[in-house]
Amino acid sequence: MPQPAAPTATQRAWRTVLERIENDLLDGSLGPGDRLPSERDLAADLGVGRSSVREALRVLEVMGLIRTATGSGPQSGAIVIAAPSGGMSALLRLQVAAQGFPLADVVQTRLVLEDAVAAALAADADRDLTGVHAVLNAMDDEQLTAVEFLALDAELHYALAQASGNTVIAAMMAGLRTSIESYVLEGSARIEDWPGMVAHLRSEHREIVTAIEAGGTDAARALVRNHITGYYAAALGAGHLGSAHTSPRTRS
Repeated sequence: MPQPAAPTATQRAWRTVLERIENDLLDGSLGPGDRLPSERDLAADLGVGRSSVREALRVLEVMGLIRTATGSGPQSGAIVIAAPSGGMSALLRLQVAAQGFPLADVVQTRLVLEDAVAAALAADADRDLTGVHAVLNAMDDEQLTAVEFLALDAELHYALAQASGNTVIAAMMAGLRTSIESYVLEGSARIEDWPGMVAHLRSEHREIVTAIEAGGTDAARALVRNHITGYYAAALGAGHLGSAHTSPRTRS
């Protein structure tokens, strides 16, 4: 498996594209029916590569804000299909703001949110983890780069949040996703045995899902917590986590 490299300007640039489009959506410069500039024009305007533009568009499409189509003609390219309003507007603002949040705060928030997700899923006999298993299987590909693997890692945690049925938690996880991916990728460059870490993360993911499917609420919560704090401690050092080591408050 390829070893991770330190995040490059290209790997970070897609967040610049995302922020630009999100701000245009929020201030009304773009609305439903509007066509985004071409990949080439966006790349030239923002001084980034076209691959960075495509990654930003992928995120916006997943969020249901744009539709992309290949080829030529009136339906090709990227078109805005929904205006951010209410919760989605707040989500976009969080997505933009989260890039400047302190690492310890992001990790602490993840612990609180994902603790609730694990507990809810373990207690729900009607849970549907089809999407979660699809991501788990995709992560087994030995040819994944660090960037690809960690993008799927973020997708897995988001899929769990969606499966919990709590739309607020799912929206918050989506809003924090860019910040989470940034910190996780930067930390991966500091891990000497990356293939070993990948194998460890795969194992932890499946242990979490197994505990959830067995209805083990306490076990699932503990596994999620150890998974999150363990990676950050290995990648960035325990000193970077600060208050993130404080346990989420136990529900009464």
